[in-house]
Amino acid sequence: MINNRATSRRILALLLAGALLLTLAAGCGSKEQNDAASSAPDGDLTLVIGAYSVVKDAFEELLPQFQAQWLQQTGQKIVFQQSYEASGTQARAIAGGFEADVAVLAMEGDIDKVADAGFITHDWKAQPHAGMITKSIVVLGTRAGNPLGITGWDDLTKDGVKVLYPNPKTSGGAQWDINAIYGAGLKKSEEETGKPDPAYAKNYLKSIHANVESLDKSGRASMAAFEYGVGDVIVTYENELLSRIKQGVKYDIVIPRDTILIENPAAVVDKNVDKHGTRKAAEAFVAFLQSEQAQRVLTDYGFRAVDEKVAADTKGRYVQPEGLFDITYLGGWKEVRKTLYSKRGVWYQVLAGI
Repeated sequence: MINNRATSRRILALLLAGALLLTLAAGCGSKEQNDAASSAPDGDLTLVIGAYSVVKDAFEELLPQFQAQWLQQTGQKIVFQQSYEASGTQARAIAGGFEADVAVLAMEGDIDKVADAGFITHDWKAQPHAGMITKSIVVLGTRAGNPLGITGWDDLTKDGVKVLYPNPKTSGGAQWDINAIYGAGLKKSEEETGKPDPAYAKNYLKSIHANVESLDKSGRASMAAFEYGVGDVIVTYENELLSRIKQGVKYDIVIPRDTILIENPAAVVDKNVDKHGTRKAAEAFVAFLQSEQAQRVLTDYGFRAVDEKVAADTKGRYVQPEGLFDITYLGGWKEVRKTLYSKRGVWYQVLAGI
């Protein structure tokens, strides 16, 4: 009877989470639904945006600002078609033929997937800020008041602590989460033995993953499930929690001592803009996202700015973790894809229990 009740509660929570997800991450469905819902009346030019779901709320404010700016500068009315998906899913869609003019994704590796498919031909990392438009860090979110007294990664290994993070096969956010845990394991072993130990880091990741309740499609899906009662701790972007708190949702944010710096890129999709005749507008939009005006909006949604002036002005809003590291600590994205996410990589060994 107890098991049946627990199962019923779990099913109810997931059903309710699905309902919240429709509101929280509208646009995370099919491309056809997204584009139909997002298309404005015909204008002088249409720009197609393929983005990861986390930026949707900020883009609802930023896109009208760019429209007004573009109209003032060129006299041309621009309209947007938008698609929001888990980053890995979005990258595969664009690489598979979804005709986005601009890709705004969770991580460098997903932009590289589009480039490797021949759709991005310029050196997108030669742009300002190496092509990045936002920063964040991986943090832990708990119920209000932090009832389990979570202080960092070690607490996520304890018996009975239920953890949520999404599936790295579909979610760029999930890869950042896993990178953060694996990197924290390397840091911990380095502190104890004098050098990073990959075997220790793998076991550290394995011990946390053993407490994961489910692997949702996206970070937004995990958040929806958490807000309907699934799990005790969610591993996610700092900006996601700050944005939800601003909307009145009660979370406590726990910042691990050792965690990873998240960097999120945007790039013009060359093959598509040349086909659509939208290169000038697409390049202007990417530049706009890096402008002081747009960066201030993005910080209102919890992101950390890439613009130096905005970063300095908003520095007091954010905690700088003592052991903060970036992707280079793990060898860079090429090494991470090989070490963690290849067919025989650490992540798949953890999934297989080997």
